Amino acid sequence: MATIYIDGNPYQVKDGDNLLSACLSLGFNLTYFCWHPALHSVGACRQCAIVRYRDENDTRGRIVMACMEQVADQARISLEAPEAKQFRAQNIESLMINHPHDCPVCDEGGECHLQDMTVMSGHNYRRYRFKKRTHLNQYLGPFLHHEMNRCIQCYRCVRFYNDYAEGKDFGVFAAHDDVYFGRFEPGVLENEFSGNLVEVCPTGVFTDKTLRKHYTRKWDLTNAPSICQQCGLGCNIIASERYGSLRRILSRYNGDVNGYFICDRGRFGYEYVNSERRIPHALKQEPAGNWQGLKKEIAIREIRDRIRAARKVIGIGSPRASLESNFLLRELVGADQFYAGIPEQEAKLIKEVLHILRHSGVRTPSLKETESYDAIFVLGEDVTNTAPMLALSLRQAAKNQPKEKARALKIADWNDAAIREVIQGQKGPLFIAAPSATRLDDAALATLQAHPDEIAKTGFAVAHQLDASAQGAELSASTEDFARRVAEALLAAKKPLVVAGTSLYSQAIIHAAANVAMALKKAGKDVGLFYTVPEVNSMGLMMMTDQYLEQAFHQVSSGEADMAIVVENDLYRRMPAHIVDAFFQKAKTVVVLDAIAHRTGERAHFVLPAGTFAEASGTVVNNEGRAQRFFQVYQPRNDIQSSWKWLQALAADDQLAVANLDEVISRLIACYPELEGIREAAPDARFRVGTQKIPREPHRYSGRTAMLAHIQVSEPKPPEDPDSPLSFTMEGYVGTPPAPLTPFFWSPGWNSVQAINKFQIEVGGPLHGGNPGKRLIEAAQQASMPYFTDVPPAVQQQADSWSIWPAYHIFGSDELSALSAPLQERMPASYLALSPADAKALQLQPGNSVEVNFHGQAIRFPIIIKPDLPGGYALVPKGWEATAGWIFPVQSTLKPVQA
Repeated sequence: MATIYIDGNPYQVKDGDNLLSACLSLGFNLTYFCWHPALHSVGACRQCAIVRYRDENDTRGRIVMACMEQVADQARISLEAPEAKQFRAQNIESLMINHPHDCPVCDEGGECHLQDMTVMSGHNYRRYRFKKRTHLNQYLGPFLHHEMNRCIQCYRCVRFYNDYAEGKDFGVFAAHDDVYFGRFEPGVLENEFSGNLVEVCPTGVFTDKTLRKHYTRKWDLTNAPSICQQCGLGCNIIASERYGSLRRILSRYNGDVNGYFICDRGRFGYEYVNSERRIPHALKQEPAGNWQGLKKEIAIREIRDRIRAARKVIGIGSPRASLESNFLLRELVGADQFYAGIPEQEAKLIKEVLHILRHSGVRTPSLKETESYDAIFVLGEDVTNTAPMLALSLRQAAKNQPKEKARALKIADWNDAAIREVIQGQKGPLFIAAPSATRLDDAALATLQAHPDEIAKTGFAVAHQLDASAQGAELSASTEDFARRVAEALLAAKKPLVVAGTSLYSQAIIHAAANVAMALKKAGKDVGLFYTVPEVNSMGLMMMTDQYLEQAFHQVSSGEADMAIVVENDLYRRMPAHIVDAFFQKAKTVVVLDAIAHRTGERAHFVLPAGTFAEASGTVVNNEGRAQRFFQVYQPRNDIQSSWKWLQALAADDQLAVANLDEVISRLIACYPELEGIREAAPDARFRVGTQKIPREPHRYSGRTAMLAHIQVSEPKPPEDPDSPLSFTMEGYVGTPPAPLTPFFWSPGWNSVQAINKFQIEVGGPLHGGNPGKRLIEAAQQASMPYFTDVPPAVQQQADSWSIWPAYHIFGSDELSALSAPLQERMPASYLALSPADAKALQLQPGNSVEVNFHGQAIRFPIIIKPDLPGGYALVPKGWEATAGWIFPVQSTLKPVQA
């Protein structure tokens, strides 16, 4: 620590930091634009001017930029010196010369960093009376609205998009005094993290186009802390509502998970919450095709009667349902009748991941921690499309070894401009082995495209090179060379990281990754092992049961069970249609609880409207085993409610009588002591600051009476929330709540998302009270498992039979976000991908079609040719309607279709 003097007063700050970060961490208000905690310093905007003195005898000092000045012990600075204050005010005046006077109609109004800094600097009157410079705006795709006239040339956008996210289709263009930020021509921004420009931009240049379609002033939104539901990483988000519809998603800072950013699927994939396919009321279908709406009480009574009359009732859970909903389903039907709603193949892979994380002796880092590793081996995962924010983290990790050059020159880590000058685009040791080229390949030092079995063998070969006692594998000369390079780089690194996952449905890949990590651990390395899983609560679900979907179907087909309750699961996406059809033919009664109408609901006898993350509260467990709580954003004005509340109501004789979510958690922990930590994921419903709850609405919230005037002139009583310490009002504690309960970031003078600084112990560090979430899994200190030996045999292609594997897409492969209109504009059409050699052998050209035989059903796919595919297998998009229910890999002939 160092002691610095600010306006004559001593303060303890972190040695080596820059003065802007140090001042903000101490709670001072100092204006800035170009600096960002994740992007660091370049000194472009000249807005953080302070006076720095040589010593205590210096009375004049000199003006410096705080973001470019390193903390030094006994340094003396002034924020309040008249010349510094004048400089900051005049600098903003110059930045505002061409800025339009459109705050009342600007999308960013009321949540604008430029507004905050202008007020903070003291500039309040425009003297410029001449013509302003203006620009034409660009179409940038379905996610972002572009308003270039609001730009103040802070360069944050290009620094995030080009330097941090490493996008290639966005830049800055300039001629004399005319600077333009955009694309070389109008078009869709291709980078998967472009939506972060909404929060990175300090003005209204880049705003959320999905919010713009149903715009609401930011202070009129009801907000809640939530968890992104669109993959297994569990990124933290803020969900916002107005008039009973979800209006936007923002990143919610968590220093252990997603930091400041989220991917575009998580940010813009929320529109399914407002979909016309939502189920608002209970439905009954008897006879088939004859649907009728039921009152909530009647539906509950009729389903209770069916449960009592049933021979046996089974429950089918879901990896997209909360722990609480899955648990109360288990309690309703009995532990022996509760089944994970996923196929055995997928379930066993997740079980194996859990086993390895617990017993391999290798620690699983948090998502944010992956940025600290200096050599990475990605085995089999296209992480940009299966776990997008991991790809963004790995891009930062790949820069760590090149940054050592800058550290050797004593360049501080925060000095972004100097570091980039030294590195000159050099790549660090990131190695990727995948079935085809990935979006992360441009950051990699070397890549390998191969059959999934060959990828697994490559992993085993790397482990063998690290430790001769590990099982090896025979490889081709080129693949052997790749494995050798990987092994050498991992062994030379200080902190190597191994990444794998379940996307290719290969246990051998999961085992190969574990072998590599255990071999590095044995070599004395501080190694991390990071597995991705498919869905938001895949890990939590598999901590609760060892029974799978095939067993559930067997219970019905054998006649042992005649009733099933399915919670938040479309079975037609899990298993082949003919198997699910047989299940419905044998089941006497099927009850479905879900938010969205789908094929499973269409075949059910009863459908109950379950809440999405916007209308429900619960707990989920991410890929690292971190339990995190999401909270209801608003109370819907229909029958929609949390699945666990429906299940509680369906139980007879107060079997599942619980007062609130906390009681469900207590019962859950009693059954699963290893889940004890979920109690610490967030404060319980009794938590108060003094006597006050935490308001979901900011204190500037307006229109509470007017928005319901068409129903009732007087303002109705706000709904109660028995499940959390949050209120559905603007009344309550105004201050810094516990991190898991923070519904929005606001502080006096800080209306934009930059207010996060006020909620952190130090800028860019943990939130006050610690980052949200509780890890449930920690690796044993000593490995208790031997090396795995299940090396796949050599790949043998059968005559006239092709192995077909899944290809993942950030926009489309996730079930729910694929229903959002903005994402649908980015989804590719269905296809079957072949290598050029295979296409030539089949006499196929791009645009031709082939038929795939899947369980007797002929499915037609247009052909695309991928030069990066090595051949011998084909790829189809996972999650598309044409591939719904496929159990990969699929073996089939490829029959050319005549035009």
